Amino acid sequence: MKQKLLYALGGLIAGLFIMAVIRISDEAHPIQISVVAEAEKLFGLNFTEAHRDSMLDGLRSNLESFETLHEKQIANEVWPAVQFNPFPQGYLVETEQFERNWRLPSNVELPEDRNELAFYTVAELGWLIRERKITSVELTELFLDRIRRYDDQLNVFITLTEDLAMEQARAADALTADGIWLSPLHGIPYGTKDLLALEGYPTTWGATPYRDQVIDETATVITRLEEAGAVHLGKLALGALAWGDVWFDATARTPWNTDVGASGSSAGSASATAAGLVPFAIGSETLGSIVSPSTRNGATGLRPTYGRVSRHGAMALSWSMDKLGPITRSAEDAALVFSEIYGPDGFDPSVYDLPFNYNADFDFRNMRIGYVEAAFEANYANRDHDTATLAVLRDLGANLIPIELPQVDFNASNLILSVEAAAAFDELTRSGRDSELVRQVKQAWPNVFRTARFVPAVEYIQANRARTILMEEMLEAIQDVDVYVSPSFVGGNLLLTNLTGHPSVVVPNGFTADGMPTSITFNGHLFEEGLVLSLARAYQRHTDFHRQKPEGFIN
Repeated sequence: MKQKLLYALGGLIAGLFIMAVIRISDEAHPIQISVVAEAEKLFGLNFTEAHRDSMLDGLRSNLESFETLHEKQIANEVWPAVQFNPFPQGYLVETEQFERNWRLPSNVELPEDRNELAFYTVAELGWLIRERKITSVELTELFLDRIRRYDDQLNVFITLTEDLAMEQARAADALTADGIWLSPLHGIPYGTKDLLALEGYPTTWGATPYRDQVIDETATVITRLEEAGAVHLGKLALGALAWGDVWFDATARTPWNTDVGASGSSAGSASATAAGLVPFAIGSETLGSIVSPSTRNGATGLRPTYGRVSRHGAMALSWSMDKLGPITRSAEDAALVFSEIYGPDGFDPSVYDLPFNYNADFDFRNMRIGYVEAAFEANYANRDHDTATLAVLRDLGANLIPIELPQVDFNASNLILSVEAAAAFDELTRSGRDSELVRQVKQAWPNVFRTARFVPAVEYIQANRARTILMEEMLEAIQDVDVYVSPSFVGGNLLLTNLTGHPSVVVPNGFTADGMPTSITFNGHLFEEGLVLSLARAYQRHTDFHRQKPEGFIN
């Protein structure tokens, strides 16, 4: 009897000990009811004390799951299983590829001063190479010389790929000598934004933590341009991790005023093209990174439909918003470059296999051209230039139809970009290496990444559901027009079309009183870049803003 009593007492003592340990452990856990109550304030929630108590075990379990995820090495290139589809329900697209009508220039004169070639279009340079008026090697050497002379003023080249360029130029000339012409880009030099991987060369993403990064592959866009016979001159500056124009400790400058930044994030791509350091470049856009620097530098930029151009080998910032596109001297050039880089590659799961139907002969009589009436009527800088653009279109025979775009709440919609960017650079934030980035102000990536960690998954999903509604509203808003015109930065079109995935072409349309370029934006239906580009080409054939050259970079 005494022995049984001792056993029972021992068991009781052991139980009490275990409970005491659990209680101590529980009290030491970082997640307590008081923590939950405070956290609710971050998310606009208000639960009862009983609810909080019931949630504790689940929240602590979640924390363990987070810690498990943190132990996984997930590279920037890994796609999330959830993908964005830009098609509104029931939306139909053209599936037949028609013969393209380029209307390319011919009988191009070779100038006495070869420096003038730096401001020739891709189409013009292509004709000279094809007709053997100049070699790709000569052209490549000309641009390399200009880079050496002018890059100190502009800070636009991160890595010069001179040996590769000369090798590719000699190969292009050998094919030309054999009567082989790969494409309109055959022998044409170009540059790429340094978020595109090129095997054997650094891919820095413009950011100090990745300054020595070498990615052992080549981006699909670069591979396709190589197959088209183009000549890779170098990797161009971007604002660190695709924001702004500050990279490492330098600022990319615009050739129109070297005291002014080139805007971003495709800063180097736009500035180098405008300054005649490259005939064209590849840029990227998530929320204005082609439109804005193209405007600041007086270049023509095409932001294609989401799902048009493979992002394989490109830095991921936002899997549901990133787009790659050309920055050129003209809309015609943008069409030529785009025709070589679009379409699926078997790597990027978001790319659709759809035709690119481009017809240089834009028929104003049969096209319904919309304009965002409320935006054009607003009181904003450079409104006179935009109004003049509408007048040019009317003079060319356009019957402009007023349209009204759906309204977008910037902060709510920007959750999508912020959360996806924070996920793309999760390890950078948790490691503390985000402090190596040059820009550390509130409106810069380090703070945005940290802040985005506090966006609940539920709100991220809700923002994407609101995005679905926005896509339906956009379909209805532009259903009665074939293309439409909008101010580049007024009226919400820039955010709207980046969220819905619609294509835009931005072209120069004037200059400010202090000599800085201004722009207008032509927009189209999903996957109808051909129509938008042909409208932009028609506008540029009757204006010369895209032909202007920045003083100080002409000779």
